[in-house]
Amino acid sequence: MTGALRAAVVVASNRAADGVYEDTTGPLIVDALRAWGFEAAAPVVVHDGEPVGQAIAAALADGVAAVVTTGGTGINPTDRTPEATRLLLDRELPGVAEALRSRGVANGVPTAVLSRGLAGVAGDAVVVNLPGSRGGVKDGLAVLAEILPHAVDQLRGGDHVRSIS
Repeated sequence: MTGALRAAVVVASNRAADGVYEDTTGPLIVDALRAWGFEAAAPVVVHDGEPVGQAIAAALADGVAAVVTTGGTGINPTDRTPEATRLLLDRELPGVAEALRSRGVANGVPTAVLSRGLAGVAGDAVVVNLPGSRGGVKDGLAVLAEILPHAVDQLRGGDHVRSIS
């Protein structure tokens, strides 16, 4: 895919980073990003907290158009992905984060409201936090399929598609 926009996936999981188990959420996100036309390398798996911010910052410095994270968005004491993300954002996109939580609730997961994930703009990239569960990632990808390519296009100066009525 020559000329395709690049995206990065960051997995926040202490246990996956320690090799206790293999992460299965990052590959789901990579596959979706590729299906939407992005070039996406294998997920970067890091510990919760500051390493998440470092991995996001490294992806942004590398010039990606989008960063999608998974994990670390709950209320567990080690869940710090939103805090690490917020430090890097220039503008938040609260409607995206709300839509992610709403999709989970609509799909029968009332605890989706406990996700503190953020979405926003960092430089000329879109950054989105998804929950760490496979179900939460699948729900989040259903939302992002509808908006992420458009958001990236808009951020890079694209014009709104006008409908003919």
